[in-house]
Amino acid sequence: MRVAIASDHGGIKIREEIKSLLKELNIEFEDFGCECETSVDYPDYAQPVAKKVAEGEFDRGILVCGTGIGMSIAANKVKGIRCALVHDMFSAKATREHNDSNVLAMGERVIGPGLAREIARIWLTTEFEGGRHENRVNKIHQLEN
Repeated sequence: MRVAIASDHGGIKIREEIKSLLKELNIEFEDFGCECETSVDYPDYAQPVAKKVAEGEFDRGILVCGTGIGMSIAANKVKGIRCALVHDMFSAKATREHNDSNVLAMGERVIGPGLAREIARIWLTTEFEGGRHENRVNKIHQLEN
């Protein structure tokens, strides 16, 4: 698995925590920034990650900003992306099993680093169930066309 990861200025600490987790899980990743704590525009970081995932260069993406809302909205504008904003472990598992989400968004001002690590771990290790959920995901693809 290859993972693209990015954050804006509001998500740097959790992004670093997730990078540590990815190393522990021996998951290859590329960090798309940002490297500053001054205000930046989250779409500038969400878009490259979402495009790389949509194009198949990366299997999944992880995005972090203050709330996760802006990143998830921006990522979901890219055709082929199913970005889920997650702040609890149940949703992390459900969005992989039921929605086949390929990008995870989290908010550093909403959850702490320990919970973010656990959410990411669950999300990275949970497979899509397919079956009855596959029809629903296909309907999402139809909406994009």
